[in-house]
Amino acid sequence: MKYVCPVCGYVFDETKEGKSFGALPETWVCPWCGAAKMVFVPEGPVKQEKKAEAPVYMDEDLNPLSPGVLSALCSNLARGCEKQYKADESALFLQLAEYFASVAPADPDTGVEALAALIGDDLKSGYPSLHSAAIAEEDRGTQRICVWGEKVTNILNSLMIRYKTEGEAFLRNTQIWVCTVCGFVYVGNNPPELCPVCKVPAWKFEKVEGRGSV
Repeated sequence: MKYVCPVCGYVFDETKEGKSFGALPETWVCPWCGAAKMVFVPEGPVKQEKKAEAPVYMDEDLNPLSPGVLSALCSNLARGCEKQYKADESALFLQLAEYFASVAPADPDTGVEALAALIGDDLKSGYPSLHSAAIAEEDRGTQRICVWGEKVTNILNSLMIRYKTEGEAFLRNTQIWVCTVCGFVYVGNNPPELCPVCKVPAWKFEKVEGRGSV
């Protein structure tokens, strides 16, 4: 039997390893990307993508966005401008992000369980709906975004599982790295040689600074 990591594609082959996947400790993680054992899935036949019969569209109404969402949106736009060497535009979006962050009310429901639920919703319904719409419209760019985004969300889900299982010890005496291209998050003393999602080299990773001691 073979088990596959949904983040980086690493395959645990029970025959080659000489042990069953179930015999591995629950704290075992993917040797390539650090995903938790719990997120691995049995290998099966590759599903062929097909054009959706009924495309799923976003709500046409422009719903108001909260200051927190606007802050995150402007921050992402700033990073996008930075990658296109548009320093002035990037600086303006950062100013907007800081402003919206300063006026955003505190969210009373920001605990681990709430975050895990949001990530679970994205994996269960968000990405499948967006991906089916992109396939229906033959939008290859959005399809690629879905593939990368789903992998990154899978590693976030895995990290949440590990944190809930191991507690603060999970982050003790280690570092957190983020791929500046796709957003993949890696926990370890050094970033991986290649990003498991987008395959860029280690120097494309940034270390998360300003962490409190744990």
